[in-house]
This record gives sequence, structure tokens and C-alpha cells, in this order.
Amino acid sequence: MPRRIIDRQKENYFQVILDKSMNYLQEFFSKDELNKLLEDSNYLHAETNIEKIISDWSKLYIGYVKDKFQKEHDHNENLSSFVEIDNPEKVKVVWGDCLKVLKSMKSESVHLMVTSPPYYNAREYSQWENIELYLNDMREIIREAYRVLDNHRVFVWNVGDIFDNDNMYTKSTWGKRRIPLGAYFISIFEEEGFTFVDDYIWDKGEVQSQRHKNGNKPYPFYQYPMNCYEHVLIFHKHRTDYTRYPCPVCGCLQVNGNAYSEIGVKSWECKNLDCFERSEANRGKRFSIKSIFTQNRQSENFAIEKDFIKKWRRDIIKIPPVIKINSKGENTLGHTAPFPEEIPEMAIKFFSYPGELVIDPFGGSMTTPIVASKLKRNGLGIELNKDMFENSIRKNIINKLGINKMEEFNYE
Repeated sequence: MPRRIIDRQKENYFQVILDKSMNYLQEFFSKDELNKLLEDSNYLHAETNIEKIISDWSKLYIGYVKDKFQKEHDHNENLSSFVEIDNPEKVKVVWGDCLKVLKSMKSESVHLMVTSPPYYNAREYSQWENIELYLNDMREIIREAYRVLDNHRVFVWNVGDIFDNDNMYTKSTWGKRRIPLGAYFISIFEEEGFTFVDDYIWDKGEVQSQRHKNGNKPYPFYQYPMNCYEHVLIFHKHRTDYTRYPCPVCGCLQVNGNAYSEIGVKSWECKNLDCFERSEANRGKRFSIKSIFTQNRQSENFAIEKDFIKKWRRDIIKIPPVIKINSKGENTLGHTAPFPEEIPEMAIKFFSYPGELVIDPFGGSMTTPIVASKLKRNGLGIELNKDMFENSIRKNIINKLGINKMEEFNYE
């Protein structure tokens, strides 16, 4: 550690940070914004623990940058207050149209999104005139989800390819075909700014349907494979952010742009010659806002179990579908299209930290927020069909969490 830094640290290291960062602070923030930031961080002048100074200052600064960005888009204060309640033991449910709800949320306020959307015309509650209108509606939701999802975070999208009529050419039975929803959605996500990362194949096991069996025609051109899989698509959001962030070693904003670590992930290099960490070639620490929130949490507290990682180290994962019909022919879950807990469990463990906000914009039976609660995350589901699913959702939460731990918000 440079000698002059140690000496000044004893006096007031936070003032050192401000002296080296003030030009940029004055350039980036308005006078009122900067005064408020300095007021909130004033206590650091009396702090002597240098690691706490750097950590607290970075959190305050990043929070102010986020607040400034979020003010560029209007949001519903009542909805935001409900969403931001930190209580992982509760499952939050917002009743309303997910597109309208997402449009009313703060930008980059969600840490992870996990969902299985309504499949095109696969259920009575998800009907569209044709595939184009369906995909247009999904595109609008994906576009708004991009804004709401925090930067450098992940959207996990479970969807299956279906056999149906796209109704683009004819409504007759000869118009039925395999519709590759997975391929369509990869294109839409990338066109709306996301980066496609991976496609887990969910192997659902033996097929129960008799369709395409054609047992009476064992001849070429009459045989077709059955759909016994679904996609679990992984997308990253990387909005290129040119905002300077404090060096994680010295806390100063005396940084210059560096090469991108990946598409959309802007990197910085510390140019503070008094920084505590310099390379043999006298180069400063290189970092990004993504590396700040990931590398700082590489501790045993956040480690994922080795066996769990091993299970998901394959592109094809065999998980039996959710059994919803009992021996009496009753739907025990009250929902026609639940997905297994293993999918949100993987997403939540791989792509979030305890205490963060996990949202399913198509809440359904609320599997995602229920699993989030089990894993000490704040889980929230948005569901349009309150009359259809309210009772089954309450029952599902009680069955999975022991008691009714549901908090509601009616969005109009």
C-alpha cells in the first residue's frame, strides 16, 4: 500500500476519495443530487475502517446512479412500494395485466425474471386470432421486461414447441403443423436487446399423446417424432452503461474506459496512482459494474451446492412433468399448465442472491415466487386471471409453505 495513502487514511480517507472524484461527481450529478449524496455519505468522514469506507461509499454512489436512471421513466408509487417490501417469507401476488404492471414498475428494479408464458392457443385462457398477434403481444412484454430487469441480469424463459394451426394461411386442419416457439422467442429476445446464452432441453420423459402415432400406416412419410421436450432459454441483459463506477480497491472515480469484457459489459481501469493495487507494469485495477456485484460475493455464504451444479452441467435435463390430476380425476393444483419447481430453483440459485427480487410475469400457480421464498428471495408473481386462479394459488402456497403467506396488490 503506498505510504502517502496510509498517512492520509488516518486523517480522513473518505476525503481522499472525494478529492480524487469530485470533478466527475460534479459533471455527472446535478447540484441538488450531489449535495444530497454528500449529505448521506457525510458519516464516512468519521469512519476509520478503510474497507467499510470504500464499501459504503460504493453502495451509496451506485444507489444514486440507479435512482437517477430510474427517474427517466414514470412509475406507480403504490405498486413500487408493494414490490420493494423486503420480506422473503411472503409470496407477493399482483393481480393485473402483466404488460400494464411492468410498464408501471421502476426501471432496472428486478434482479431475476423466471417464467413460462401462455402458449399460443394451448389453453382456453390464452387464445389469439393468429400466431403473429400472439408473438406481437409477447414482444411487447419482453420489451418492457428488458427495461424492468436490472442491468447484467438474467431472464429464464421456459417454452415448448407446439402442434397447432398458426392461422396465417388457413383455419382448416391442414394448416396444423409444429410451431417452433423456442426459435421464434430467441429471435424476439435478441431483437429487443437481450443476449441469448443457453438452451437447456427439458426432457419430459415418455409421451402420453397418441397423436402422430399412425400405427396403421407404418410407411415412410407417415412417421413423426412426438414432442417430449421443452426449452429452458437463458438470456442476459447487457445495457451498455458509460457511467463511471468506483474502483473496488480504492473507491475513487479516477477511472478510464477499458475493453469490454463481453458484449454490452463496459469495463474500467483505475487511474489513481495511489490505489492500493497496481500491477508490476503499474496498471490499475480493471473492473466493471458486473464484476463489482459478482466478485464481491464469491464467498461460502453464496456458494451453490456441488451436486446441484453437477445436475445442471448438461444441456438435456430429465425432469418429470408436474402431476396435477389425482386418481379421482381432480386437478389438485387448480391450474392447467404448472411447471416443475426444478426450473425456477435452477434459475434462482444460478442467477440471484438471497434477499433479491425474483419476478414471474405470468404467475400462474405461483411456482416461481414460492420457490423464491423457499430460497430466501423476494418472490413476486403477476397474474391476470384472479377469478380463475385465486383459490388455487392460495391453496398452492399453503401446501408448499405451510401457511397462507400471500400478500396481494390489485393493479387497475
